[in-house]
Amino acid sequence: MHITHTPDAPAAAPIDFDDFLKVDIRVGTVIAVAPFPEAKKPAFKLTIDFGPAIGTKTSSAQITGHYTPETLIGRQVAAVVNFPPRQIGKFMSEVLTLGFPDAAGAVVLFAPDRKTPDGGRLF
Repeated sequence: MHITHTPDAPAAAPIDFDDFLKVDIRVGTVIAVAPFPEAKKPAFKLTIDFGPAIGTKTSSAQITGHYTPETLIGRQVAAVVNFPPRQIGKFMSEVLTLGFPDAAGAVVLFAPDRKTPDGGRLF
């Protein structure tokens, strides 16, 4: 499946609400950031705390255009937590951190505008 990341792309095909509910999007706090020099595109290795029910998970995120490790620590992010883990080089990415493209195509993270409890589910 190919997803177009441009603002002028048409909406995706309609889905049932039950299909949306299958995608488990949670909020978590970034607790660690490491460089990922082996990645094909510039990226960071994130460790994200999703609270006691889900725990900490790792994610490879191509977010180096707008963020530094220092600006990411303690920041809340949204991620899909129920995709199968994905091997990226020697790193296992357990969740998909979510963002939107800016006008130049760099990722802008998707996050709540107020602090929320880690592990909260998007509805």
